[in-house]
Amino acid sequence: MAKVDFIFENEQDKLPFTEELEAVIRKAVETTLDTLEWEDVPVQVSVTITDNEKIREINSIYRKIDSETDVLSFPIIEFSPEGEALVNEGDYDGDTLLLGDIMLSLEKALAQSEEYGHSFVREVGFLSLHSALHLMGFDNIDEKDAVLMRKFEDEIAEKMDLRR
Repeated sequence: MAKVDFIFENEQDKLPFTEELEAVIRKAVETTLDTLEWEDVPVQVSVTITDNEKIREINSIYRKIDSETDVLSFPIIEFSPEGEALVNEGDYDGDTLLLGDIMLSLEKALAQSEEYGHSFVREVGFLSLHSALHLMGFDNIDEKDAVLMRKFEDEIAEKMDLRR
């Protein structure tokens, strides 16, 4: 089982960030790493809980897209086309590999859960596993990569019992 050290920061006050939401984020990241058979070294993941206004600002700065989004991923390590981690000494904090950062808008997640007709917790869990896949080198920009990413999203969501 993957060893993950989490750092949580709640930067918003529009919706409560509950223990249940924290637990589903933890489980999503851990299940993603276990599904991908990550057992190399302990990792650290930073999770920032935010609102639409702040995530729009960050999306505009880093992706040049001036609109709110649900989740942003900021991987620290790179992966080869074969999926091998390309790690160097600066990617570690002691013995822990700094995997990356997740920024999640609870506001957007709530709106999407209502739009899609499933629970808020399910939406937060799905967005978290989606983001964790990005931290592990997956992308969904071109169709071939998107198909592979969706396969893993479905597998991980099934393991977590995150049905729509």
